[in-house]
Amino acid sequence: MMETTGQHFDWVDVHTMPADLPDGIVERFLALEDMSATVADALDALGIHGCVGTSTLPPTLPDERVVGRAVTLRNVPSRMDTHRAVTDGGWLMAEIHLVELASPGDVLVISGLPGVSNMGGIVAATARRGRLAGAVVDGAVRDVAQSRRRGFPIWSRDISPETGKWRGSSVEINATIAVADVTVEPGDLVVADETGVCFVPIALAGEVIERCESIDRKEAEMFADIAAGLPIAQVIDKLYGAHE
Repeated sequence: MMETTGQHFDWVDVHTMPADLPDGIVERFLALEDMSATVADALDALGIHGCVGTSTLPPTLPDERVVGRAVTLRNVPSRMDTHRAVTDGGWLMAEIHLVELASPGDVLVISGLPGVSNMGGIVAATARRGRLAGAVVDGAVRDVAQSRRRGFPIWSRDISPETGKWRGSSVEINATIAVADVTVEPGDLVVADETGVCFVPIALAGEVIERCESIDRKEAEMFADIAAGLPIAQVIDKLYGAHE
């Protein structure tokens, strides 16, 4: 049992934890072939902007695929001088408190600071112990050898050895945040793989997965036709519709 440490984070505005995900939804998304790309197509059909490519948020473990509930943290730059913060022990980051509040299968989603770490090896090890699925960080992380060794996948904008502990402050847990130019609500479904990260509004998760499964079936037929030698003109017709 993890020791309760909430009293150490009284400067952070902690909102209510989001509702649990619907039963079976994670497994259905993980069964998709080209997961994030298929989700992106389904979100396009619904007019939802919800995806960030791995050119912006590269994964530390590219072979990993993650689906889970978003629990969110917002960090802002500290107004305190770094040397004074180190001297006074004035740390104001709370990513480990988010881990403490999270449940197995959750994904840490951090709107963080550029150029300095918003989470490191201790937090990754604690998150892995708690069976969290992974993390998405719009900012830098460090100690990536530690997170890789433990099999804890992270998608982050930057990697830096400099700690954010003395340079930033966590201000909100489980509030609406921005990751790249995507709005993320706590409780959104996070879908992440080597192609990108998608945030699915939980109210639309059922409709999105139905569209994704339909896309998957159609594409499976297309790949079978290509393997069987279907003429390229017919492949084009299947993709874009036959011309009169």
